[in-house]
Amino acid sequence: MASLKRILVTGGAGFLGSHLCERLLDQGHDVICLDNFFTSQKSNVAHLLARPNFELIRHDVTLPVWLEVDEIYNLACPAAPGHYQYNPIKTLKTSVMGAINVLGMARRCRAKVLQASTSEVYGEPIVHPQPESYRGSVNPIGPRACYDEGKRAAETLFMDYHRSNRVRIRIVRIFNTYGPRMHPFDGRVVSNFIRQALQHQDITIFGDGSQTRSFCYRDDLIEGILRMMDAPDELTGPVNLGNPSEFTILELARQIIELTGSRSKLVYQPLPADDPTQRQPNIELARKHLGWEPKVPLREGLVKTIDWFRAVDLNHYRPPTPNY
Repeated sequence: MASLKRILVTGGAGFLGSHLCERLLDQGHDVICLDNFFTSQKSNVAHLLARPNFELIRHDVTLPVWLEVDEIYNLACPAAPGHYQYNPIKTLKTSVMGAINVLGMARRCRAKVLQASTSEVYGEPIVHPQPESYRGSVNPIGPRACYDEGKRAAETLFMDYHRSNRVRIRIVRIFNTYGPRMHPFDGRVVSNFIRQALQHQDITIFGDGSQTRSFCYRDDLIEGILRMMDAPDELTGPVNLGNPSEFTILELARQIIELTGSRSKLVYQPLPADDPTQRQPNIELARKHLGWEPKVPLREGLVKTIDWFRAVDLNHYRPPTPNY
């Protein structure tokens, strides 16, 4: 049996963080969930509060915190454009100061630490699909730069702490992920479309809908993260985690309308600045070194996500920002 660990999950009350906490608790580990509840909900982890091996701390990762842990999963950062553009300076500080704080803790505790990076480090790609060796094409002064460049800077800090201080790091680049417990008002395409479809509202397509995304179901993604943390120390990453199946936004909208039986119509608006037109991961590194690839097809994952959206009361969710 694997040894039980003390594990910190920053952003642990978020969409992915809360599911990661559940998986780690089920393995018997002591889990500390740290979150400032800006874009997350306490309800995501309320069912975990009674478990003796779970602890919840309300704290902002941009501020130092002193804990004794064996592993750290750094997931704290607004990830939807409307949220991270709402306070871009705070977003950049979350990525940079958050990385510095968890890396300092990892160095002191000799803990392993995993950075949840993003496919957005590739920007508007000129290489397709995107391998980890591609250095990206990011506009450093655009409206999305607070997130894109913040995550790129965090990767730099992780590698420099590894090279200079021998901190045991892992970096994963997460592509579009969806599933139950997404914030209904996060402004992302899957949650927007499902919410609009269930309410028979017009579905908003930005651009002509020909831009592509690759959608990974949350259970697959969490499995990849866990395998990355358990990989040998030589595998620092970055490693892409995402579903290589590519769909246009128009295909996604039509599939959600079909699955919900919605009367929604499609309406078109201009494409936002610096919104990437293609996004598809090359996951050969994950296949080779982690034995990982997604198992859940889009249709199956959408059915589960739609069922969850039907079951929740949207009035219990507040939009974290006006930009949704």
